[in-house]
Order: sequence, then structure tokens, then C-alpha cells
Amino acid sequence: MLFSLIVPIYNRPEEAHELIESLSLQTFTGFELVLVEDGSTRPCRDEVEKFRTKIRIRYIVKENSGRSDSRNVGMENATGNYFIFFDSDCIIPPRYLETVSRLLTDDYADCFGGPDREHPSFTLIQKAINYAMTSFWTTGGIRGGKVNMEKFKPRTFNMGFSRAVYEKAGGFKDMYGEDIDLSIRIGRAGFTTKLYRDAYVYHKRRTGLLRFYRQVHIFGQARIDLYKLYPDSLKAVHTLPALFVIGSVAIILLALFVSPRFLALPAIYLSVLFFDALLKTKNLRIAGLSLITSLIQITGYGSGFIRSFVRKVIFHKGPEDSETIKKIYK
Repeated sequence: MLFSLIVPIYNRPEEAHELIESLSLQTFTGFELVLVEDGSTRPCRDEVEKFRTKIRIRYIVKENSGRSDSRNVGMENATGNYFIFFDSDCIIPPRYLETVSRLLTDDYADCFGGPDREHPSFTLIQKAINYAMTSFWTTGGIRGGKVNMEKFKPRTFNMGFSRAVYEKAGGFKDMYGEDIDLSIRIGRAGFTTKLYRDAYVYHKRRTGLLRFYRQVHIFGQARIDLYKLYPDSLKAVHTLPALFVIGSVAIILLALFVSPRFLALPAIYLSVLFFDALLKTKNLRIAGLSLITSLIQITGYGSGFIRSFVRKVIFHKGPEDSETIKKIYK
């Protein structure tokens, strides 16, 4: 089996260096890296040249058209029979491809996804964001490889599928939640999808709280776009962050105008978050920051969900145009 590792990149040469360096240390060498430069003004050509003698790299430079189209271009130019997708802000453990190769041999899946973990080099904020995105108390734990409340859907920071899947199900659409959309189409085309818990990556994610809020706000909006395409894809669990936002506003009003005792419920939840984060990170500062990032994750997603629900379900507005999506995803 030959793996084609497909990565879209835009103005992130430093991330490209870390990613390519981690791939050069893989114990399994049957792969090519297809790096698609999406109209960057700060290209990563120099970083690519540093590693050309260590791994096989297909470096494609094209005009800016967004990450979905970049991944599709990567698949069109790939030579492997199994495609694996990473985000440019990922660091890949040395035995990742060895692990994936073993899992595909022992427990084959037409499509797979894996979790993410924090790397020792991450900043405190990045570690706190990692907690917020992988904890059971925020996302149900699916991004961390835990049993969750929704059927697993791979995400493109760590996702793979066979060339046969691509030929039948097609590529990524230019939309919010494009990876979940493709996962749904893969399932409907009759292919198997599995979570490989041992095939994890180190995902650095956003480095600032405002950028993190913007990202999860988009995730909330994406859920409504997916609902418009696939009404049966919306589950009760997806509404929980929106209910959290509405409930928080109600509790604040009740505490102000009725009794401060209404603050007891959010206080209990925040205590659970803090001690769970402390148990997992073993660091007081990260646990404290995790309270902030967890609230950002939930309120950002919830407010995005509410905003898109009002706009697209109640007022029947159409989806954002492709230019808007490109700007938001940069």
C-alpha cells in the first residue's frame, strides 16, 4: 500500500517545516507527501527543498481557491492508493504510518479517522485548547478518541480513505463542515468508516483565544449547513452548546433579578471542568486556562449554531458564497 499524504497550506512556512520534519522521521516509508500551496504570499518552497532528499514530495503551487479545492487538487495529483489528510498545523508521531498500516491490515476500513493529542512543545494556551477540544465535558471526547454521544465522523486534521472511495463518493465541497459532509457521503456510498484510536496526531490548532473562538463559531454554523443538506444528521447532542448559551443568559438574568442561588449550577459545572483538566494536565495554570478555552469552545459553537439557525432555518437565507468561506477559513 502506498499512502499519499495530502496537506493544503496557506502562508504557514513555519508549520510546514514542523510537519515535514515529523514526516521525515516516519518508521514506515511507503508514502509520498502532496503539499498544495494555496496561493500563498509566504510560500514554503524553501522548507520543501530542505527535505527533498529525505522524503518524496509533490509540491503543487496554485492560485488561491480554498482548502477544499486544494485537497481535491492534491487527490488528482496523488499516485497512492490510500489518501491521508492532515492540517498544516499538525505534528505526526514517528510510528503513525506504521500504526495505520498495521490497523488497515488487521482491521481494514475504507475510511478512517484518528484523534489528536497535545505535544510537549505546545504552549500553555495550545494545551488548554487541546483540552477544550478533546474533553468529554465539552465535545463529548470524540476528538480525543473517547466514546462519545454521536456516531464518529472523521475530520481532516487526521483522516484517510482509499482511492476507490474518492472515485465513487467524490471530493470535498466548498462549504462549512466539508469533512463531515464527505464522511456522510462515504457512508451513504456503502463504505466502512472506523475510528483508529492509536493513530493519533499532535494538533496545534489556533494559537490565540480570539482565533479559537472564530474557529469553533464556524463549527457551530457548519452544523446547520449540514442539517440543510442531510436533515437526519442533526442529533440532540448538537444542540447542547446552543442550549448552554441560552441557559447561561437565563441563569444570569435569574441571578440578577431573582436570587444569586441560580449561579450554583454553572459553579458546579466549572468546578468539574477545572478538576478534570487538572487531573489530565497536572498543571494548575493549564487547568485555569482550560476553563476559559472550554467556555470559548461551548459558547463559540453554540452562538454559531444559533446564528446560522436563525439565518438559514428561520429566515431561509442561502449558504455563504465561496469567497466568504475562503476568507473565514484563512
